Amino acid sequence: MKDLGEVDTILGIKVKRTGSQISLSQSHYIEKILTKFQHLNIKEFNTPFDSCVKLGANSGRAVAQLEYASAIGSMMYAMHCTRPDIAFAVSKLSQHTINPGVEHWKASKLEMTYTSSSGILEGYSDASWIDQTSDSKSTSGWIFTLAGGAISWASKRQTCIAHSTMEAEFIALAAAGKEAEWIRDLLSDIRLWDVPMPSIPMYCDSEATLSKVYNAVYNGKSRHIGLRHNYVRQLFENGTIKVVFVKSSKNLADPLTKPLTRDLVGTTTRDMGLKPQ
Repeated sequence: MKDLGEVDTILGIKVKRTGSQISLSQSHYIEKILTKFQHLNIKEFNTPFDSCVKLGANSGRAVAQLEYASAIGSMMYAMHCTRPDIAFAVSKLSQHTINPGVEHWKASKLEMTYTSSSGILEGYSDASWIDQTSDSKSTSGWIFTLAGGAISWASKRQTCIAHSTMEAEFIALAAAGKEAEWIRDLLSDIRLWDVPMPSIPMYCDSEATLSKVYNAVYNGKSRHIGLRHNYVRQLFENGTIKVVFVKSSKNLADPLTKPLTRDLVGTTTRDMGLKPQ
């Protein structure tokens, strides 16, 4: 190995230091993507995903399938590295990679900033119940922040059918709890905190879900999520997580499950640590 000094660019991500802050940016990569696909006459929007658009399966002939897959892959790399705000849009569009239609084709200068002044690890969990009418599946979203910026996030369609909003939220919470357990084990080796490490606050905007977490008596009516209930209860009882209620407007996982208004997108994006360059 050779010491090349302080990092400037790594894996296509620019690193900038300003005092106690470290910022990660892929604006140059995103501009390259826009240039590559400029022949598609891409229009600018104020939000990552238009709430009026309802994407369904394409019943006709695929339109430029290989180019569509390339565009989704390019956006996915930015989403995984520095842009959690577009996770929901990429998740929805990627579901139609096999057979994209014209409506799927129709369907930025920000940097992720971290500061040494905030050493609090927090998690947020949310779900959108049955947003995919074709298969009755819901969407899970979770995000974790540390040092004022997002460090882990996901927007995924659930694999089972939830019979209520509470069940969808609980499925999302269980997935977030699994990630919380992994992050906690990782940070325990780094030793950012004194041992034992404090419980990770998991913020959820469903009071019914919180009630089920804190209720040790399992309700057999939700038998198909029984395993997830036991898992979340175990994480709660051994001190890995603590579940806290938060208003939907303050839930950073909300934009990972559904389209939001311009104002809410701006607020949650800033709270994720994404700031203008």
